[in-house]
Amino acid sequence: MAGTGLALLSSILVSTQVMCLCCWLWLLCCLPAPGSVWGQSGGGGGACRLMAKPISGSVYQAGDVVIGGLFPVHVEAPLPEQEFRSIEGNATCTIFYQRAYRWLQTMIFAVEEINRDPALLPNLTLGFLAADTCLAESTTLGAALAMVTGQEASVAGTECGATPEVPVIIGDARSSASIVVAHTLGPFDLPMVSYYASCACLSDTWRYPSFFRTIPSDAFQARGMARLLRLLGWVWVGLVSGDDDYGKFGVQMLLQELQGSGVCVAYSEVIPKVPSQRRIRHIVDTIRGSTARVVVTFAISQDARALLEEVVRQNITDRQWIASEAWVTYSTLSSPKNLPSLSGTIGFALKKAIIPSLGPFLTRLRPDGDYQKSDPFLRELWEEMFGCSLGVDLSMTQSSRRQCTGSEVIGEGESQYADVSQLRASYNVYKAVYAIAHAIQDMLACRPGEGPFNDGQCPDIWKLQPSQIVHYLRGVNFSTPVGDSFHFDMNGDPPGSYDIINWHVTPKGTAEFVQRTCLCVCNNDDDDDDDDDGDCVPVAGPCVYMQCCLSPWYQACGAEGEACLVDFLSYNDTMGVILSVISVSGVTLTAGALATFFYHRHTPLVKANNSELSFLLLLSLKLCFLCALVFIGRPKPWTCMLRHTLFGISFVLCISCLLSRTVVVLVAFRASLPGENLMRYFSPAQQRMGISLCTLIQVLICVLWLSLAPPRPAERGGREGRGPRVVLECEVGSV
Repeated sequence: MAGTGLALLSSILVSTQVMCLCCWLWLLCCLPAPGSVWGQSGGGGGACRLMAKPISGSVYQAGDVVIGGLFPVHVEAPLPEQEFRSIEGNATCTIFYQRAYRWLQTMIFAVEEINRDPALLPNLTLGFLAADTCLAESTTLGAALAMVTGQEASVAGTECGATPEVPVIIGDARSSASIVVAHTLGPFDLPMVSYYASCACLSDTWRYPSFFRTIPSDAFQARGMARLLRLLGWVWVGLVSGDDDYGKFGVQMLLQELQGSGVCVAYSEVIPKVPSQRRIRHIVDTIRGSTARVVVTFAISQDARALLEEVVRQNITDRQWIASEAWVTYSTLSSPKNLPSLSGTIGFALKKAIIPSLGPFLTRLRPDGDYQKSDPFLRELWEEMFGCSLGVDLSMTQSSRRQCTGSEVIGEGESQYADVSQLRASYNVYKAVYAIAHAIQDMLACRPGEGPFNDGQCPDIWKLQPSQIVHYLRGVNFSTPVGDSFHFDMNGDPPGSYDIINWHVTPKGTAEFVQRTCLCVCNNDDDDDDDDDGDCVPVAGPCVYMQCCLSPWYQACGAEGEACLVDFLSYNDTMGVILSVISVSGVTLTAGALATFFYHRHTPLVKANNSELSFLLLLSLKLCFLCALVFIGRPKPWTCMLRHTLFGISFVLCISCLLSRTVVVLVAFRASLPGENLMRYFSPAQQRMGISLCTLIQVLICVLWLSLAPPRPAERGGREGRGPRVVLECEVGSV
């Protein structure tokens, strides 16, 4: 049995090695050596023959420069057979993904918009080749290789060294697939601009030298999550991640950010890529049994859905969910049946934008005409949106669906595909197309003899080399038609900026994604301290890539100016009313006593009672009562400093007056021997000097306090009653 097992293991290893070798030989046949740039091959050699068609579904439009696009239009691909006994046929992918098809259409929209723009690439036409990746690494890699090498059945060896058919690729959506493609195309300097792959590992320019992206790295998101947990005071949390590079690296980065922050992790679970009911129930049981009420979920929407459906089924409603950007705006998860368990979810979302004319462009589709022939996905979209069968004779099938008339109209916002209210990943696709267009525009603006290549050469746009696009992509800096500025940093990443989303339940029982404004993070470790006054503003120096908004996330923001739950001691609170009444009453009584003393200041009784000291004592008592009013209201930097220093000085003045009067009385009763004149040391002048000295010491202490570590507003978070709330208070600093 042992010998048989070893033989079987050896057979599997050999088969795997043969498969890998075949793949690399197929690639190297049509790609030049890494040391050479894409150019004409001078040698003859043999021919390359395509064993199978790697792209099962694609949309193509010719152009002077053709941009490739990888989109998971379907989210489930059949597992390939690994017997290696026959040539693998075209895979039939299932489960149509409307959001990804919207991303594909957004790429087409951007290309057509650029082609119509007389100021951008006026003498050049962009084309596109968009392919379905089926949310699988093997399908994604096959589609990418087919784009850059062509899809002809066979080509002569002399043609293998020609300029690639697609010199730049937009995609993929998943980090795992992007890693595979970037690792394969990187040695050949083939640029890849991803719109949704956020794994921090892809910022490694040594391993992925030609990889760019329009989505921030997960390093920013992990840093933002750590700051949010500290802000809200959630120090006992659970972690759940997907079993892919996105989830693994995301949780790894979050754990690094939480080190030394006081936030402890109760458990860390992984959602399997092929989820079994037993494994999902185990994760949910762990969540239910843990005392941690906050669950951070770092997973793509499909993995999060598998977990949260079980959470809803078990009716777990006492958990606060922290969502990553991959699923926080996923409308399928925010259905009314899920809201009892998921309402109040807080998450990080990509910055959204309103792209003019995109909505009408998406709804222009019709299942008749020439476009249906060029778009293999339109039929599935139509049948899924309208619940009918298109172009099928229902009499020959057992389907219960009605026949599509073809006159159905796609309405804006009626489906995931036509919903343009949350354009986040779609906006990233839009920015990726424009980044490539501006890179090509910079190529066209190059003057001969002043180019960035050998001997001042400029790129030949008609024989475009991928390495030249990589060079110009690194230097793009432009403003999109929406009005946002965009550029890549040295790692090929965009600036890190997020919207904080909070799930609210509307009176109709549906979910509403309430935007709490953006969270701003630097691309290094120099942003540990927040701005003193709570404002988020651009800074110079190490954090040059910080893009921020103008108010803390808990203040009023968004289109409707709705504010989240903020607590502080106000004049409308019961405690605030009681303190105000006591303070005003004390001030009134003290002012009455002071007025009485002043009116009778020439009487022997008041004179014998040291009228000056009495007036000073009553004045200090009046100030002490007034100090209570400064403790009421929204904390601000000046009120925090005033409430502590004013009370300290007033209290010391009051105590000094009482102490002086007490000492004078004690000395007067102890001076019993004739000739002892101790009272000469406690004359009114000496009393005033002693009171002034004690008060001056307190003033110096307060000045030193305000100079070194002054009191300032602070936030203490928690979850009470209706949802997350922030308690505003004054942090006393150094006392």
